[in-house]
Amino acid sequence: MDLKQSKLSNKEIIAAYKVIKETRKLDERLWQLNRIGKSTFNISGQGAEVGQVAMAMAFNSQEDYFLPYYRDMAAVMSFGTTAKDILMGSLGKKDDPASHGRQMPNHYGDKANNVISFSSTVTTQYPLATGIALALQVDKKPGAVLTVTGEGSTAQGDFHEALNFAGVKKLPVVFVIENNGYAISTPNDQEFGTDDLSSRAIGYGIQGRKVDGRDFAETYLAFKEAAEFAKAGGGSTLIVMDVDRLTAHSSDDDQRVYRDKAEIEEMKENDCILMMEEQLLDENILTIEELQEITTSIDQEIEQATLDAEAMPDPEASEIMTHIYETGGH
Repeated sequence: MDLKQSKLSNKEIIAAYKVIKETRKLDERLWQLNRIGKSTFNISGQGAEVGQVAMAMAFNSQEDYFLPYYRDMAAVMSFGTTAKDILMGSLGKKDDPASHGRQMPNHYGDKANNVISFSSTVTTQYPLATGIALALQVDKKPGAVLTVTGEGSTAQGDFHEALNFAGVKKLPVVFVIENNGYAISTPNDQEFGTDDLSSRAIGYGIQGRKVDGRDFAETYLAFKEAAEFAKAGGGSTLIVMDVDRLTAHSSDDDQRVYRDKAEIEEMKENDCILMMEEQLLDENILTIEELQEITTSIDQEIEQATLDAEAMPDPEASEIMTHIYETGGH
């Protein structure tokens, strides 16, 4: 689908592309920091950036809530979290907005932008999302809740319990499954017995649909419709977003052990960012020179954000229990 079919302005499309490109550059920097021993861990979202940004653009970070999972850096940055914020989290700095340096990397949280932190146990964000949505419904507040998990997590009880509760209460939640084909090293055909996970929605009385997360316009329009449906009182939607996983599961994994070399190379040749850049040129939204200028500017921004984050103070040892338990209560 052409980018302009999204009905977004050229300015909005370019702004989305900049976040997509910045996220890829930041992801590459996080890998570098891990490999030189400055960061302990990284889970990459390379290959999913276009879909994540298109998804996030359908929501408003000032009235909607976002409960991401560990690959959702592009969507988190679309909600307003900065590269420096992400880097501080990865480096465990005191001013990390997610946890003041107490969470492990890729556990995003940003109170100022309604991004809710999560646990390492997969899919726990799904039932939390229903709780937030119920509060919005009871308090008659505007807004919807967006929550994401990977397709490997759909076997967890939390996934099914959340969908069931949301269906009963007609909660304003958009549930997302980012399907990148692998649950660590387990391929889809060993994860579930259906060709389309969105078909599970009907059993819970909610809407279900599937989108190609490599297609910006298709993805944005699907999420815009789901967000509007939720806010109008229609209830929840389950969206399966097909994306790619260009890297290994994490910095502690090597996907070359279980994925065919030709499959990996073909996937990289069809990188969603390269596809979007071709569209930007074909639709005369940007020129080659403007694309290059954006890349150069982002490279400089990531370099500066890295230097700024590295210069930030570490948490004090004496404050190790601060922000862990509530104090002063009765």
